[in-house]
This record gives sequence, structure tokens and C-alpha cells, in this order.
Amino acid sequence: MPYVRSHTRRDGARVRAHYRKRRRAGGGGTARRGGSGGSSGITALFLWGVPALVVVVMVVDFVQQHPYWSALLVLIVGATAVASVSVTVKQRARRRAEQAQRDRLIAVTDAMSGPEFEQWFARLLEASGFRHVQVKGGSGDRGADVVALAPDGRRMVVQCKRQSLRNRVGSAAIQKFAGTCREVHGGQLCMIVTNSFFTAGDGVRLARQLNIVLVDRRALEVWAWTRTPPSSLALR
Repeated sequence: MPYVRSHTRRDGARVRAHYRKRRRAGGGGTARRGGSGGSSGITALFLWGVPALVVVVMVVDFVQQHPYWSALLVLIVGATAVASVSVTVKQRARRRAEQAQRDRLIAVTDAMSGPEFEQWFARLLEASGFRHVQVKGGSGDRGADVVALAPDGRRMVVQCKRQSLRNRVGSAAIQKFAGTCREVHGGQLCMIVTNSFFTAGDGVRLARQLNIVLVDRRALEVWAWTRTPPSSLALR
């Protein structure tokens, strides 16, 4: 609002000037922000709330005027939902059956990575009656790729060696696993499994002395197909 203020100039003349108070930026800005938020909320209400309310009213009105058609539509929607769930369940069951059939073939392991081979062998253990199967492979696993409880209750520790057919598991790997299976991992059954073969020598003899089960490609192929663990495990 303007106000009048008088002052004397340098030449001695006295004059009056009109001034207008400045509006504080903070108050105006806050008011504008508040107004903007309120308007956006009202806009959202009209965009979503009003159409939703109209739809609800239309549905209620339709049900009241056409109760039989409404019941029929509910039955159709329910039947469609049940059929969709049934199809999904059957597809999942079929995929599991196909996966189980593929897992019976030793050849599928030749195209796997190391972690994939560990998961494959873990599924084989579960299919063979082992319980609490866990894949532990990774950095710092210290040789324990898979651990499980055997059907007789003993703790089994497995090291998985996914190799090409030209490469064999040497005695160094067997000796290293022999030093960690029981002392570090508390294994009561210790096993090294490979989709390849083991080199003959000190490692194989050491495995026999320390009661470490070695499962090569031939034994693994029979195990995968029959779902029966090798007799060398001596499960009670």
C-alpha cells in the first residue's frame, strides 16, 4: 500500500514522494507453493477419483438391473482365472519333468559351467533321497561345493570338478580336499565327483586310505540315470 514521505533537497526545497511497500518474497513464495500443491491434488482427484466413482456407480447399477447376467459374468471370470492358474501349474510341472529327464543324461554336463554343474549335482542328490542339500561353491568355499545329509543321517561334503573329457582330476586336488573335508567342514562322508575321470596314482591311493569316495564319469552316468547312489558310499 503506498505511503507519503517528505524530504528536503540540497537546494532547500521541500518535496513529497510516494512509496509502495515491498512484498516479502518468502511469504508470497510459500503461498504460491501451497496453492500449487492444492491445485495438483484437486486435479488428481478429478482425474482418478471421479472416473473411479463413476465406474463403481455404473457397476452397481448394472448388477441391480441385470442380476442374472452379473452372476454369469462372475462365473465366466472365475472360470477363466481357474483355467489360467491350471495351465500355469501344468506348464511348470511339464518344465520340471523335462528338466528331470535332461538331468538323467551325463552329456548335458559337458556344456555346463562349474556353478551349473554344482547345481545339477545338487538336484541329483535331492532326487536320490539326500536331505538339506546346499550349494556352497564360490570363492572361499575351501573345497566344499555341496553339502547334504545322507539318507542315513551322516553329513556329506562334496567337491565338484567340471572338466572337459581331455582333462582329468589329478592327485593334487584329491590331496587338498583330503585336508579340508573332515577337519574344516566336518564331513562324515567325503566325495569328489567329476564328469571326467581321475588320474591313476598317489591321489587315488590316498583317497582309498582316507575313505574319500571318488565318482568319475562312468559312475556318475549310472547314478544320474538310476537315481541310485554308488555302492562305494556304503549308505547304511
